Amino acid sequence: MEIEWVRGDVLGHGSFASVNLAKPRKDSDDDNRFPSSMAVKSCDDCCSSTLKNEKEVLDQIGSCQQIVRCFGDCCSVEKGERLYNLFLEYASRGSLADQIKRNSLKESDVKRYTRSVLKGLRHIHAKGFVHCDIKLQNLLLFDDGDVKIADFGLAKKSGNDENQQKQSRFQCRGTPLYMSPESVNDNEYESPGDIWALGCAIVEMITGKPAWNHCQDSNMWALLIRIGVGDELPLIPEQLSQQGKDFLIKCFIKDPKRRWTAEMLLNHPFVVATTTIDNQFDQDHEEEEGEETENITILKDSSSSSSTSVSPRSPFSFPDWVSIQSSSPSSSSAENSRFEFDGSFLSSRNCLLDRIRNLAGDWTPEWSDQDCWVTVR
Repeated sequence: MEIEWVRGDVLGHGSFASVNLAKPRKDSDDDNRFPSSMAVKSCDDCCSSTLKNEKEVLDQIGSCQQIVRCFGDCCSVEKGERLYNLFLEYASRGSLADQIKRNSLKESDVKRYTRSVLKGLRHIHAKGFVHCDIKLQNLLLFDDGDVKIADFGLAKKSGNDENQQKQSRFQCRGTPLYMSPESVNDNEYESPGDIWALGCAIVEMITGKPAWNHCQDSNMWALLIRIGVGDELPLIPEQLSQQGKDFLIKCFIKDPKRRWTAEMLLNHPFVVATTTIDNQFDQDHEEEEGEETENITILKDSSSSSSTSVSPRSPFSFPDWVSIQSSSPSSSSAENSRFEFDGSFLSSRNCLLDRIRNLAGDWTPEWSDQDCWVTVR
């Protein structure tokens, strides 16, 4: 079924396609089936192989919170031209490239964005695909502060080289400033190349400048020689924390077989401490549901003198109750202690969410600041 839609304002232009805001027609069923705003990529139907490849790849890798959603495609005739249109999730805050032009990024933000991109890459690679064009322009920022990977026009199946052989002639796939040594030397475009490109993107997020000091108007081949020949690596920013520097070292290992994977990097200290409160709450809520199945009742009686407490397993596992020992003869054993939840806690999880909202501030903690940490041996 084709989408009934209206083309809106121009959002941008690519090398072969234009991007517009798209809205479903209000008098059609699509008004309820699709979001109120989408981004539509459009190009001449006879030159649409890249857009169609993007649609096919997005369909095959499936849903992932860190990858832009695809809502479908259609053809239209406008001003006498037949256009191919691809409907995608609309990122109202633009790309990370737009973001660093407006404001410099804190390291805490860079960590959070990096973790989101790694989750997206882990999903892409697990599905047997390579993005091949990771760069700030293709990392989109949404209203909730989440970053999603976009632009799969150059994506390919892992190991899917023509005739399963490396080409003798150099093929430039992607953006030269983000290309890996193996791509330059061997025409090898596999998952380690995405990790190298992510490292270049992190450098650019921190410094506001490309990872390679290269004039835009200078010879591209000179840049490719620097990337592919010798031991030169992108310059790691001095202002980055030690954890951040070590993270980039893992991204910039010349040998793609030794370069860290997205799965490995997700466990690196640079990003491992950026888990959101929402994720922590979901984990705690699952634990609480498991405990409820054990038929443990919690009795609220703040007047008792023989109160006991249960050690919490996380900062968010404090329900609104006070526990006491049962007065039954067998109450001395832990198995027979009776507890009772406060009714408001059982009826809704909102009280816990409200508590988190009251405790949480708008600022993001700077974990890289070592001054306030105490070493415990």
